[in-house]
Amino acid sequence: MKPTRAFAPFEWMLALRYLRAKRAESFISVITIISLVGIAIGVAALIIVMAVMNGFRHELMSRILGANGHVKIESYSGALEDFDAVAARVRRVPGVVSVVPLVEGFVVANANGATTGVQVRGMRKADLDALTLVSKTLSRGALDTFDEDSIVIGVRLAESLRLVPGMSMTLIAPHGDVTPFGTTPRVKSYRVAGTFNVGMSDFDRVIVFMPLDQAQLFFGTGNAVTSLEVMVADPDKVADLTDPISRAVGPQARVLTWKDTNSAFFGAVEVERNVMFLILTLIILVAALNIISGLYMLVKDKSADIAILRTMGATRGAIMRIFLIAGLSIGVTGTLAGFLIGTVFCANIEAIRQGLSALTGTVLFNPEIYFLSKMPAEMDPGEVAAVVLMSLALSFLATLYPAWRAARLDPVEALRYE
Repeated sequence: MKPTRAFAPFEWMLALRYLRAKRAESFISVITIISLVGIAIGVAALIIVMAVMNGFRHELMSRILGANGHVKIESYSGALEDFDAVAARVRRVPGVVSVVPLVEGFVVANANGATTGVQVRGMRKADLDALTLVSKTLSRGALDTFDEDSIVIGVRLAESLRLVPGMSMTLIAPHGDVTPFGTTPRVKSYRVAGTFNVGMSDFDRVIVFMPLDQAQLFFGTGNAVTSLEVMVADPDKVADLTDPISRAVGPQARVLTWKDTNSAFFGAVEVERNVMFLILTLIILVAALNIISGLYMLVKDKSADIAILRTMGATRGAIMRIFLIAGLSIGVTGTLAGFLIGTVFCANIEAIRQGLSALTGTVLFNPEIYFLSKMPAEMDPGEVAAVVLMSLALSFLATLYPAWRAARLDPVEALRYE
């Protein structure tokens, strides 16, 4: 008898027929459904979690780096005296986009009977305007009135102190003027010129922008600044610019990159991302084990059918392919279903979060904890392809042993007790 070609129509027909179990074989059908659903859930969960972790990291990087700069230059003596000359030298370094002189300090803010700690960042109006992450979210007219005795505050700080533009806020610096009776705190009231809303709750609740000359006067730095913030063209390659910037600055100051100041934070995010990937991969692995058990039981149940097919001329390869098709049908269907679920979920994740919050009456993804005002999701095509291929590979491996057992079945032994 001439052998049939591989993956002939009758092999597909038998494989799909075996998956549609009769009432007497409903238990096998249940295992098949559980395996399919398990793979779909595992793939969807992996895609969603990886997308959220990517979005979380990207949003934090873009906002933290966009607001704080990529390189910080600080004087060893505490203040940079000739900062304009240093800034001019650093701007000439290839790859440097901008250099911003800053006067920074932590103070106590008081208004309407409420008190909180804030960080004052003194900078020139042109530099604040160039800080697009902040300037594009400024309230109307905030930049026009950002001058002497005025400040710009975050929306969350304005809400906590019950302030609106035009009202006054008192700042108290713990290290003030030295008198014969000791050091007295420096206290001064400033008019709120406007508000900004970066979307990072921690930034919007703590940061206060002040004109550079007013910050120098308030903190008593004279004509000096506390640091220079440098923006570079490619933040990921900032380490390559450390030496050129250090040579431009000279021995009077130290150079710190964003990787130095935020390494622990972004390292923790990366570790969490990898751990979540490993944990959620176990879901797919368990579903693949269900395929093994389901197909093994199917082989035992269909041993008589296999024996009859063998006596009719079906080769071992044909029998093996029948059960390979059956197992891979579960894996491929579950993987595609999980891919579609994960993609749709990621595309509508913020609407789903708001719907679940309204339904349960709880706050999901609290911005006070996660620093972002909405849940981000950024699908990486490479990672999604890796998840899909991994699921298909595990499904294929899970079908090999049951299919091999089916192909090795002895027709005489299978039909002896029939």
